[in-house]
Amino acid sequence: MKLRNRARDSLDSRLDWLRPVDRFQRPPKGWIRAIRDALGMSGPQLARRMGITQQSVQDMEKSEAAEKVRLETLRRAADALDCVLVYALVPKKQLQQMVEDQARKIAIDHLSRVSHSMALEDQAVANDDLELRVQEFIDNSLGQRDLWNGKRRIFSKNLTVRRP
Repeated sequence: MKLRNRARDSLDSRLDWLRPVDRFQRPPKGWIRAIRDALGMSGPQLARRMGITQQSVQDMEKSEAAEKVRLETLRRAADALDCVLVYALVPKKQLQQMVEDQARKIAIDHLSRVSHSMALEDQAVANDDLELRVQEFIDNSLGQRDLWNGKRRIFSKNLTVRRP
């Protein structure tokens, strides 16, 4: 677990400088066209540099604008434009925070179902120690691999439900 946390922290540190990501929003006609236009390079000139037809350049620029271009094609275009292709997935928030939020969401969902069932049996559970029960569930009942199972239920052997 500690190794995974360190890996998350390390990756978060590497990606922090990319946030906010809106600085990298793709131009409306795509990066290839924007860079090509800024350089004053025509479509036929880019086609010659890439060793493809002018129609292929048009198709490539359209496919980039439609978010259907292949990475390999972008890399070749970047090389022809004397650019570097930078490719990354940047999480919307810190990876550790994403893991903690997901664990909390699962814990609350599970505890809500248990609480509802107990209330139906006239054994209502007090909510005054909800935070404690959430943390206990996370610590004792959730494994790393349980976090991203979707709707699959988690059955806990260690969960204790406190009654009022």
